[in-house]
Amino acid sequence: MARKADPRRRRAPPPPESFGPAGLYVVERLGAGGDGVAREEQNGDAQAQTAFIPFTAPGDTVMAQPVGRGRASCERIVSPSPVRVTPPCALFGQCGGCALQHLPMDWTLSWKVEQIVTGLRHAGFAEVPEPRAVQSPPSTRRRAEFALKRNAGVVVIGLHRRGGDVLDLTECHVLHPGIMALLPPLRALLPRLDLLRGSGDLLVNLLDSGPDLLFTTDAPPSSADRGKLAAFAREHAIPRIGWRPGLRDEPETVSQLGPVRQIFGDVAVEPPLGAFLQATATGEAAIRDAVLDATPAAPGRKAKIIELYAGCGTLTFPLAERARVEAYEGHPAALQTLRKAAAGRRVDAAVRDLNRQPVDAKDLGGALAVVLDPPYTGAGAQMEAILRATPEALIYVSCNPQVLLKDAKSLFAAGYSLDAVTVVDQFLWSPEIETVCRFSRKPHRLRR
Repeated sequence: MARKADPRRRRAPPPPESFGPAGLYVVERLGAGGDGVAREEQNGDAQAQTAFIPFTAPGDTVMAQPVGRGRASCERIVSPSPVRVTPPCALFGQCGGCALQHLPMDWTLSWKVEQIVTGLRHAGFAEVPEPRAVQSPPSTRRRAEFALKRNAGVVVIGLHRRGGDVLDLTECHVLHPGIMALLPPLRALLPRLDLLRGSGDLLVNLLDSGPDLLFTTDAPPSSADRGKLAAFAREHAIPRIGWRPGLRDEPETVSQLGPVRQIFGDVAVEPPLGAFLQATATGEAAIRDAVLDATPAAPGRKAKIIELYAGCGTLTFPLAERARVEAYEGHPAALQTLRKAAAGRRVDAAVRDLNRQPVDAKDLGGALAVVLDPPYTGAGAQMEAILRATPEALIYVSCNPQVLLKDAKSLFAAGYSLDAVTVVDQFLWSPEIETVCRFSRKPHRLRR
């Protein structure tokens, strides 16, 4: 399964140590990571030092303390930027989940669009089509990965502070209320379970059938735990709860009280425990619509679309309405889900580690379109095969702008045009950007 990085799960860096005297800085712009890029005020000295300063906005003048090479920490705002707003969440600045709540949502969406447009121009595409931009509303995030930490008789559930410790998530303007409503009863339940001795993780997917929970903890669930979890599931309408000893281990079902399902297009699938799910329903719809809009019309019944990193079928089944789909996925459980739901449909699904055994150039070259939705680290060897194959249409779904823009540079060099761009902001108040690009290349014909 093409696992995307979750910016709300990443452990924040440790707090930096002081490095030199404080100074006055003017913030000029935001860097790609969301921190302000500021220049120190030194009587107009053109050689003044620049630094990245978190939680600052373009136009701020701040007093900041250097904390290392090229970095500083804001001590106070001397003159606020006209675009600065009051953060909606009381935990902002402590919680490592959000970095941009001090800026308006429409401003951050425009900033993300500009990041992609500028990057594509630098990749060689001087004429970038007007991007379509879509932003998810607050409180709609349906996938969350929480850190768990037991302190004596209390369990903290939340996200890591910027300093590394787990912050109890008592408030969140990103997550769906259906997820947030589970946290208080979970805080009451977890101290009574044997499966958590010190620390662990909890992944919650809010599926169409209800919450789907997967614990990753330092002890196995006891028989008493299983009974308590089943009772908890009944009380809170949770169809399934799972457990695994480590993030790379296959999970087991601890409690299942009802069917589990997610609708992709008009097809119901039964995702495995811990399945990848797009962060919001709005984001999923925007990505799906952009991919379908970019898909060429099928010239006949033999036309096929090759989908790489298909997951459980988020895009597979909508694409199958256009042409036969050859779907490839490296995670066996996701592939099994896809195959089961694909029975009787125009979908051929195969399990394949595309980073080690990419679909070869011969197969790719004969496709109506290639749909590529790689993990955060990129497509690796599979991208090399695509560049050798030069399919006429490549629809690239990206969650990592740096990898996308590196590949875009290679595609430009291979003779591709850029036909359409969609920017999706489904990780609100973070610097993360989802992008869908359509690249096309006219077939090479030998002269007679």
